[in-house]
Parts: sequence; C-alpha cells; structure tokens
Amino acid sequence: MTRREISNWISGGLFFCLTIATSSAAEDVPTITVSKGDQINLSVTPLTGAEGAAATKTVQNDLALSGYFKFGGADSSYIVRGSASGGSLGGQVTDHSGGTVLSKTYSNSTRENAHQFANDIIETLTGHKGLAGTKITFIATRSGKKEVYLADFDGSNVRQLTRDGTISVHPSLSPDGRRLAYTGYQSGYADVYVIDVASGARNRIVNFPGTNSGATFSPNGGELALTISKDGNPELYTVSASGGGARRLTRTRGVESGPTWSPDGSEIIYSSDQGGSPQLYRISSSGGRGRQIATGRGYCTEPNWSPDGKKVAFNVRSGGEFQIAVLDLAGGATRTLATGQDPAWGADSRHVIFTDGGALYMLDTVSSRKNKIVDGLGKITEPSWSR
Repeated sequence: MTRREISNWISGGLFFCLTIATSSAAEDVPTITVSKGDQINLSVTPLTGAEGAAATKTVQNDLALSGYFKFGGADSSYIVRGSASGGSLGGQVTDHSGGTVLSKTYSNSTRENAHQFANDIIETLTGHKGLAGTKITFIATRSGKKEVYLADFDGSNVRQLTRDGTISVHPSLSPDGRRLAYTGYQSGYADVYVIDVASGARNRIVNFPGTNSGATFSPNGGELALTISKDGNPELYTVSASGGGARRLTRTRGVESGPTWSPDGSEIIYSSDQGGSPQLYRISSSGGRGRQIATGRGYCTEPNWSPDGKKVAFNVRSGGEFQIAVLDLAGGATRTLATGQDPAWGADSRHVIFTDGGALYMLDTVSSRKNKIVDGLGKITEPSWSR
C-alpha cells in the first residue's frame, strides 16, 4: 500500500466523527439558577483620557463575559476607575468604603492594557484566572477550503493564518498562544506543521508515512501528543515540539485520537474505539496501559481537560446529533451542556468554546449563558483556546 493510500485509509477512520452531519434540533441546556449572592456587585466608572472610551468598553466587555460580576450603582461593593492615554493605562479598584484593593499601571496597546487590567480585577476579586487577552483558533471554510483562523477570545480581530488551498484540520494553540500546530495536506499527505503566530513562519515537523494528526501542546509547550499511523494503526504518540523523539504510547487494534494533557503534563486523556464505540481513556504521558474512563455515555470523542484538572469536556452523540458533555473527574458525574461539537476550555476552567451550526459559541458552564462569538466564515469547526 502506498503512503497516499495509507493516509487516505486512516484519514477516513480518524476523521469519521467530524463528517457526521449534526441535527438542527433545539439545544438541551440545563436550567441553572444564579442567585445575586453568586456574583460580585461592581461598578465601572468610564476611564478618562484620550483612550479612555475604548479602554472602558474593553474592560466592561471582559468583566461581563467572565460571569463573576453584576453591574450596579451606588450600592456596588467595588468601583473600577482609571485613565488611559499615550499607550498607558492607570487603573484602580476601590471597595465600598473607599479603600484601594488594586492599583496598577500598564504600558502596551490600548486593548492589551485593558485586557490586563480586567484580568487583574478578576483575579484580585475572585481568585480565578481571567480570559482576557487569550487567543482562539479554528478551521473555517469561507475561502471554499478548510483554512486556519485566529481570533481574540471574544471573537474580535479575526484573521486567516493559512492560505494553503487544500485541507487543514486540527489546529491547536500552545498554552501561551505564540505557536499553533495543525495538520495540513500541502504535500498530499496528512503532516503536522507548527506556525509562529507573530511572524507567520511555518515548519513541517511530523511527516511519517500515513496520517499524522490531532497534535496538541503539552502544558509547558515542549511536547506534542498526536495520532500517528506509521506502524499501520492509528496510535497515540508524543513528540518534541520541534518534531523529534517520537514515542509510542498505545498499542491497540482501535483508532486513538483527540489527545488532551493534564495540567501538570503527567497524563493524557484520549478517545479510542478499541472496545467498539469510541470511549475516553487515560494514560501516563510516559506510556503504559490506557484505562477506560466511565462517562455513562455510549459515544465519546474530542476530550479537552480543564486547566484546573477537575473536569473533561467532550463530544457525545445522542439521537443522531452531537452534544457537549462535561465529566467531573473526582465525582464521576457527567452532565450535558448544549448541542454542539469540539469543546475547548478557557483558562478559567469555567467557560468552553464549541461549534454548532457552523458558528463558534462561548458557554459559561456555571450560569449556562451562551454567546455566539464568531459567524459568517462558512462552516467553523475544531476550535482551540490558549491558556
């Protein structure tokens, strides 16, 4: 069998879950009641200065999307104020009695300053990491081909990264958002490329015979976990982020795909159909025997491990449509969040992005608030989120 034949044969099985049409049935989103006590009462005073209006808009949007705050008036527990001009932002947060709880100056672009200020507000008042300034990537078909796109976490500043005129799949951002790995077919085969996001420089790092796909960065950015079929069967491997040192982790008769790393890099969760229907498995990142994870669902693909290590989001299939489910790894409970595919956690382990009906959505898994963040680019699939 030639390399192209091997690649085509494996690709058909590996990407089966991506080619099933989803139903347009209504979402089955659980009702979660959020009481006033669950949110912090906050007031944002318009920032002064030449760049104040733009900075205020960004800060307000970042804080609203976080889900941690409700915005009030005179009875606010905290008040945000500051000034932005000349590439500098001075921001302060005071409590109801006038005491200063945060005061910091930022020197970057207006938007970056506002993102950093918003993240500091979130972390200071809640103890949780903010999402502002993170990046998302995804595949879109606006050009008529599957190409890689990049955007800010809220869907703004969308730009097309590849113009290969062929198939591009499985984009994955490094944790710091500076590099992007994806599978491209420029050579006629499924090879893994890494793009430097700032410069646009691209290197082909994995091009074994057969299929090389689904590469995801380790938490420290030094390794990639991916599916490689060079030995005849799609197995789970790790390689260095520069492409060397391929190490095989699994040895089964099934198709292994969708690897996702634990926050400390010691384990990987992946999907395998070694027992029939695809299920989730857990394995040491140094190798060993994969252990099936009890999810209570019959078809599980594309897992994504939350940054806090407590949850894994994944695709399930029910009644002919894909849905997003989340498993509590400690308690073992699985809940369905929404109709859609390919969930990816944000840095706060609270929000997920996913696709549905060709658009990209962000979902607050605590309040069930759902926002459409990117649309109008053809069909959007396979999102990834920096952390």
